[in-house]
Amino acid sequence: MSLSPEARKTLAGITTATITTVLLKKGLRNVWMRGARPLRPGLPRLVGPAFTLRFVPAREDLATPESWSSPISTRTAIEAMPDGCIAVVDAMGITDAGIFGDILCARMMKRGVTALVTDGVVRDVEGVLGTNLPVWCDGYAAPPSVAGLTFVGWGEPIGCGGVAVFPNDIVVADQDGCVLIPQAMLDHVLNEGVEQERMEAWIVNEVNNGAVLPGLYPMNAETKARYAASKK
Repeated sequence: MSLSPEARKTLAGITTATITTVLLKKGLRNVWMRGARPLRPGLPRLVGPAFTLRFVPAREDLATPESWSSPISTRTAIEAMPDGCIAVVDAMGITDAGIFGDILCARMMKRGVTALVTDGVVRDVEGVLGTNLPVWCDGYAAPPSVAGLTFVGWGEPIGCGGVAVFPNDIVVADQDGCVLIPQAMLDHVLNEGVEQERMEAWIVNEVNNGAVLPGLYPMNAETKARYAASKK
């Protein structure tokens, strides 16, 4: 799926908190990926289509250093990542085996990957930070991935942080974490997300001017009328 520059720009102005609210109103409650937090404070809000990767529990005959040279390896998967994607990795929430280190993250930067998102951890954390690849993860650990995980593929539906992620779903990541927008919901979020941000900014301004919360948040009929008038 191609994500237009206009859509990227619009989504970059909509917080993940707002996106969860917009999707909740459409019945989608499970879109925030648990455990995926910004590795570095102050990362900007980033947007991109999901490029999915999947690990399963380690099996000793498969999870070996030799597997890194296999046609089905994280190395091969990285070479398939398109420019502008967000790599979303199902690491099953394992936190004692780093899925990627500095070398792999450096290569992802060279390929133009927007960010790495995982419910697992990275390793070589100083080196990873040095690559400047934006990372959302559950921390860091010294052991390699094969100490606790077996890599099995990419470009297929996965679960990351308890959320179902399909290839090319849209991922938005900011200081509150990472949320998923199903492809079919993108236009709705683009339209309603902008309005939700506008409305909440107006409400914050009202609060700063001394307004009380009952009748303001959520709005009663009188407040809705005043808000509508403010947009004219």
